[in-house]
Amino acid sequence: MAEWIYFIHPPREDFAATMSPEEEAVWDVHFERFQRALAEGTVILVGPTLGRKNTGIAIFEAPDEAAAQRFMDEDPVIAGGFATGELRPFRGLAAARPRGVTGPQ
Repeated sequence: MAEWIYFIHPPREDFAATMSPEEEAVWDVHFERFQRALAEGTVILVGPTLGRKNTGIAIFEAPDEAAAQRFMDEDPVIAGGFATGELRPFRGLAAARPRGVTGPQ
C-alpha cells in the first residue's frame, strides 16, 4: 500500500475565521469523513496549518494513484468546490517524535 499526501487549499486567506454557515457545514462533513477513514486505518495524519493561510494536509494510504486521486476528489470540500486539492506521492515518515514528548529520551 502506497502513501500519499494531499494539500487542501481553502478559497481565501483567514478561511477558518471567516467561514459562512454553509462552509462550516461542509467542513464538518469533511472532518467526519476523516474521522471514519482514520478509524478504518486509511488515514495516517490530517490537520490544518495555522495563520493567514489555512492549508490543510492529509496523509493516507491508497493502492495506486487512481485510488488516491479518487479519495481526494471525493472529499466533500473539494467535490463541493469549497477548496482545491493538490495530490502528491509521499515517501512515509522518515522520523517522527511521539506526540507530547519533548527533549532527548
